[in-house]
Amino acid sequence: MQRLAVLSMHTSPLAQPGTGDGGGMNVYVRELTAALARSNVTCEVFTRADAPDQPETVEVEPGFRVHHITAGPRSPVEKGRLHLLTNTFTDAVDAKMSELEVTDDLPFDAIHANYWLSGVVGHTLKHLRSLPLVSTFHTLDRVKAEASPEEIDLSDPELRSRTEAQIIGCSDAILASCTVEADQIIDLYGAERSRVSIIAPGVDHAFFSPGIRTQAQRAVSLQGAGPLLLFVGRIQPLKGVDVAVRSLRILIDHGIPTARLVIVGGPSGPQGSNEVEQLHMLVDSLHLGHAVTFVQPQRHELLSTYYRAADCVLVPSMSESFGLVALEAAACGTPVVAAAVGGLTTLVDHGRTGYLIESRDPHDYAHAVHLLWTRSGQRSAMSRAAVEKAAGYTWPIAAEGLLELYGRLTKRSLVNC
Repeated sequence: MQRLAVLSMHTSPLAQPGTGDGGGMNVYVRELTAALARSNVTCEVFTRADAPDQPETVEVEPGFRVHHITAGPRSPVEKGRLHLLTNTFTDAVDAKMSELEVTDDLPFDAIHANYWLSGVVGHTLKHLRSLPLVSTFHTLDRVKAEASPEEIDLSDPELRSRTEAQIIGCSDAILASCTVEADQIIDLYGAERSRVSIIAPGVDHAFFSPGIRTQAQRAVSLQGAGPLLLFVGRIQPLKGVDVAVRSLRILIDHGIPTARLVIVGGPSGPQGSNEVEQLHMLVDSLHLGHAVTFVQPQRHELLSTYYRAADCVLVPSMSESFGLVALEAAACGTPVVAAAVGGLTTLVDHGRTGYLIESRDPHDYAHAVHLLWTRSGQRSAMSRAAVEKAAGYTWPIAAEGLLELYGRLTKRSLVNC
């Protein structure tokens, strides 16, 4: 395996996670691609240019380049309309791949598509170039639609689901981050189990590692006596930040008046600004202005200080294919109270590294946080166990698994559709 085409049409690995369409997928593409490049695979990432001043190519590090492809306006396009640009993007990527092969005298060996929009592109390129296609969906419509119906395209509610099924049917391998996601791909889309590979994402332990909580709090100006709760992510209904806010109110009303909540993240999607406004209104209506701190999205490596500053990280998402926030928090030794959904059920060992909550009831989240805060010995044990569990997740391990998979794919016949 010498050269890989990585497709990330709708969001760039260079984008700031925590706002717009930037999130765990951005981290995944950037960190996994970097790990592959360090294993001597030349990686070319293709993403749609969404600003007029973006350079055509950015060399992130040796063997890892990001190419900004013009498809439609060089400005943000609503995510729900990006599928209209996939043909243009495909043609431009195909031309760029040909140009790179001539310039560098190095052919492409495989295509790795991230998210369903890139899967559309990858599906076409696979047939144009006779290359194996690996698909990572990050979220699945038939899972996410149940949790986030407001994101369904009313003009064609079945478009994404139908397209995902087509991509899965022709992908030479489909990556899942955990057994839960693998089962969803198989059960909801009829994927052949033999073509679904589980390769868990990783965490950069050079940045995400334990530290002294009081020093971390001082570093980000969050000193205080009470428990510090942390929410990290895009502000959208799917992430359940309102549950975190309501949980705080319950904690304050039931014996921990010094409890505080820090929300690190920004708006996401076409209704993002409205969601942020609604969240501020909720904080005001619950009289929590003194106890809630809003922080703009932070550079990924700087998030580790916020994780270390927190006594507990809340992840009340309605749907999570994996849950990088939970993993990063664990690597920093911070217990997690998370929804018992998706990959979170594999990352959080209930009662050992944190708590899994089966309901959407803020009282249940508040109760779990109360247990953590009032049982300091258990909290310390959970912190140690979380670090131990997170140690098994690294990007080099993920890259090694991918390299083995790519190697197998390049030696066998392509899946036909």
